[in-house]
Amino acid sequence: MAAPSIEIKHFKEVREENNLTQAEFAKILGIKNSTADIERGRTKLSGKIVAELLSQFNINPLWVFGESGQKYLKVGHADVMPKVITLNPEEDSENILMVNQKAAAGYPHNVQDVEWYNQLPGFNLPLPEFRNASYRGFQVEGDSMLPNYSPGDWVMAKGIGSMQDVTNNRVYVVVMYDSVLIKKVQKLPDPSKILLLSFNEEYLPIEVKVTDIQELWQVNSKLTFNLDNPSQSGLFQQLQQSMEELKEELQAFKAHRKENS
Repeated sequence: MAAPSIEIKHFKEVREENNLTQAEFAKILGIKNSTADIERGRTKLSGKIVAELLSQFNINPLWVFGESGQKYLKVGHADVMPKVITLNPEEDSENILMVNQKAAAGYPHNVQDVEWYNQLPGFNLPLPEFRNASYRGFQVEGDSMLPNYSPGDWVMAKGIGSMQDVTNNRVYVVVMYDSVLIKKVQKLPDPSKILLLSFNEEYLPIEVKVTDIQELWQVNSKLTFNLDNPSQSGLFQQLQQSMEELKEELQAFKAHRKENS
């Protein structure tokens, strides 16, 4: 019998620490009957259940999946850290998921749904700039960030743990509850609010409540392609092909080093 996964171990740990039976735990989390099937590995841990662990017990979603040593999150403070990360079992490292314009429309509503992320392509970049943090790629939509970011460009961004980690006037991917925005962030005297700015002066600043933000990703690089034929699918296929070629080159390099070691 296979050993239980880290998320199942942590799930059971929360129940036992709170001295709850499987039936009692299930009732709190909105699960029918019992949590027995989850603890036996027969039923997957859904995004909804992970969200309930956060809501009911202040459990950090990243801790559940073994990607953070911080077990609890402070309720009442804005939690803007990534809600879900995925791992590449072959490389034993975290994937960089790519969120194109179409996927971005559903991203805010599925931000804690582990299974939903399986539809997104994931890559590994063997570069020092993409180590020791969670990274995600987002495709730029619209012209509000011209001339710095054009429609169809991709931004690569690092997950932010809290508003204290935000650097004033840097560009961020701001995941609201109804939209995904790429904006320059400016802090305000009132810490409960921030200002979102566009590079395109035709767009007015947007003031938002920090509690209305689900995730924040700090942009640190971008990918730009030939826009002579700017179809969304074409750009995404180019990106996917480039990433696959890079992955193949890395694997060949590793194999060569192994042969000569």
